[in-house]
Amino acid sequence: MSLSARLTRSVLRLAAPAALFLFAGAVPALADLRMCNTTGSRVGVAIGYRDAQGWVTEGWWNIAPRACETLLRGTLAARFYYVHAVDYDKGGEWTGKSIMCTRNKEFTIRGIEDCLSRGYDRSGFFEVDTGEQKGWTIQLTDTPGAAPPRP
Repeated sequence: MSLSARLTRSVLRLAAPAALFLFAGAVPALADLRMCNTTGSRVGVAIGYRDAQGWVTEGWWNIAPRACETLLRGTLAARFYYVHAVDYDKGGEWTGKSIMCTRNKEFTIRGIEDCLSRGYDRSGFFEVDTGEQKGWTIQLTDTPGAAPPRP
């Protein structure tokens, strides 16, 4: 076998495992629910959604200015998610018409009824339609409608 043929075989023997490694590493990312804070302020975020056991609200995720956080890991369990957010630096909130239970410190609350009698606060949440995508990123902006949610 010539030197050129031996070099070619050696290169192929090394290249094949390397190519396999590269393609094996190209696994799609997990589908998550993410929130990106495009504002210049720190924000606190609470979410609500319906799972197999009923309504649940969770919070708070603290998101730095111009940063993103994963709120829920894995394939989305619902089409509709609900968001309530608070601007820690400038004041104000992102709210909506869907009333759900929250509290001032970290929480996971089952059910959206009788918030006050159960010792929780009532907060308005805005609806996010994920269109039944497996993953979704919500853009929280200073200007309503400036950056729509995207899959």
